[in-house]
Amino acid sequence: AADLVRAFMEESGTPGVAVTVGIAGDIVWSEGFGYADLEQLVPVCPSISLFRVGSVAKPMTATAIGLLVQDGKLDLDAPVQQYVRAFPVKSGTVTTRLLAGHLAGIRHYRGEEFLSPKHYETVAEGLTIFQEDDLLFAPGSDYSYSSYGWNLISAVIEGASGEGFLSFMKEHVFDPVGLRNTVADQVTDIITNRGRYYELVDGRAVNSPSVDNSYKWAGGGFLSTSEDLVRLGFSYLYAEILKPETIEMMWTSQQTTSGETTGYGIGWSVGVDDDGNRFAGHTGGSVGGSTFLRVYPDRELVVAVIANVSSAPYQGLPVQIAEIYLEAEVPVE
Repeated sequence: AADLVRAFMEESGTPGVAVTVGIAGDIVWSEGFGYADLEQLVPVCPSISLFRVGSVAKPMTATAIGLLVQDGKLDLDAPVQQYVRAFPVKSGTVTTRLLAGHLAGIRHYRGEEFLSPKHYETVAEGLTIFQEDDLLFAPGSDYSYSSYGWNLISAVIEGASGEGFLSFMKEHVFDPVGLRNTVADQVTDIITNRGRYYELVDGRAVNSPSVDNSYKWAGGGFLSTSEDLVRLGFSYLYAEILKPETIEMMWTSQQTTSGETTGYGIGWSVGVDDDGNRFAGHTGGSVGGSTFLRVYPDRELVVAVIANVSSAPYQGLPVQIAEIYLEAEVPVE
């Protein structure tokens, strides 16, 4: 598997990659390749190198949704205005369940919004980007991927819990699950072991543009390590803080009102591979980060891969790594 990663890096020019594989609650392979910081020649270390994980923030935030549902503080099918009074009423009922499954009709990024350098002090302030816009369709009638829908979910979490979103995540999700190196990507903070962000131009790494992700913590604003991502997967496999029935709900595909299956549950993509292995996971694309997390519940396998470039041309590399372990009768080193 390591040879596959090295070949990918050589071919693509990707500066750094962290790979962690966990089986049955144990990390069986964890390795860093290349550099987290090319200028200082800091090698990638999968236990401490912090990379942008992009939309893998969604399964993290989904964990918070699950906790609030279990505590009876959040009704997934109530109008979001029950928790976020300031959010304008739309031409259909927007609920947390629909938001979490990209079925609410909230739009995604437009134009240069993904490259926003502006700092937003609060979750509510980040909603101003899209909250006045019309829905793309009647809630529930169609699937359209939306990170902004998750910005609204973070406001729902604040309303339902009475706590700030980032403090709720740290206290109720990251700390209990043991995600010791998962933090908000605060641009002004000094964050130990934070990697640098790159993009590839003609197979050569250059520094990516400077962005501020404070408008979208829940949808794509966290830094993490590949080992923490595997721990997150284990917390679902072994129902560490969520009940099995809550996890089952999150890992069950939602449907449109016409009965079409979307392949997306609550914060998790779900499906079955060509060999019949059930999986739940997420990918993450951010400025200077490309992330893959996948859990195979029936095999007790979790695979996490993070690269410190935008749009890493993985060409199926993470799935190839997973397949090596899925096909092995004995653990692979």
